[in-house]
Amino acid sequence: MLGLIASNLRRRTARTALTAAGISVGVAAIVALLALSAGLNQTAGQLVHLGRADLGLFQREAADLTSSVVPLSLLPRLRAQPEIRDATPIQLVVGAVPSSPGAIVLGVAPGGFVARLLVLTAGRPASPGQVVVGDLLAQQLHLRPGATLRISHRSFTVSGMFHSGIAQEDTGVVALLADAQALAGRTADEVTTFAVRLSPQTSASQASRELSKAFPDLLAISEPSEAVRAGANNQLIAHAVLLIVVLALIIGALAVANTMLAAVLERRRELALLSTIGWSANQLGALVLGEAVAVSVLGTAAGLLLGVAASKLLPGALGLGAFISPVLTLWGFGRAVLIGITIGVAGAVYPIWRVTRMGSATALAQP
Repeated sequence: MLGLIASNLRRRTARTALTAAGISVGVAAIVALLALSAGLNQTAGQLVHLGRADLGLFQREAADLTSSVVPLSLLPRLRAQPEIRDATPIQLVVGAVPSSPGAIVLGVAPGGFVARLLVLTAGRPASPGQVVVGDLLAQQLHLRPGATLRISHRSFTVSGMFHSGIAQEDTGVVALLADAQALAGRTADEVTTFAVRLSPQTSASQASRELSKAFPDLLAISEPSEAVRAGANNQLIAHAVLLIVVLALIIGALAVANTMLAAVLERRRELALLSTIGWSANQLGALVLGEAVAVSVLGTAAGLLLGVAASKLLPGALGLGAFISPVLTLWGFGRAVLIGITIGVAGAVYPIWRVTRMGSATALAQP
């Protein structure tokens, strides 16, 4: 039967190729969006715990965490909360390092715990007009103390290198808060987030509830899953994944059904002849199912390759390339393969129904 399936697909190369191409586009979109979603999850988890914070306070309803704007004037009230041991402001600047567009610039207050916890591996702390560079970024760009680093429209002197153990920081740049605010076009009273360390015996969930009551315009986030749900961009991608899956299933299944139904009608005499020599209805149905699944497998394989390429381009197309890298996972590939195979099975249902009810004598009598 496998040889017959392969032969039938080769006989209609153009039709098989076009159907597989349609399936591949849907599978590629699924792979790319799942990779982007996984990358967002990873980035969100790191942003929430910048500076080894227990949680982060962001603007409620911000499109994403990096576009949050919170007033610095809230800091005294925040530090007075009994749940908080320490809090410090952070200004994030994305896409500002031309030599490494994915590097994030963190503006920190010199006396805050984020600055205190940085472990300098070379040089000295930053002063106005200077920055310290994460060791991973320094290695990538071949930077040493005394070098000049272009950030946005300004040139900064690299005063030192640091290591924090957090990938977003070690591949980024730390500047003074005022310098980062100027780079981001913020006023002196605007920052991206407050990094918060909690008092002993205070759980993150308890602190989030209390802080949400005290500061209703701020969103307290302690877990990556909360950060993913909070951002409008994250929600957009999650909904896009679901929409693409549904559309891929519907359009792909219709394409496969159309191809297989045409093949059944064209080969009805051949199928009737197989029936007369002993093929059962189940065997004929299995033949049609095998051909449909084979087309889907071809389309899925092409879609996986196309999806890997598309996942590299999608962050930039959505304006997220400055702070997110797609993450390709086996689970993501597995879901795409499952959807691709499902397309073949769903598309074969009606053609199988037709072939199993085709009378051999009637089919042979037709021209």
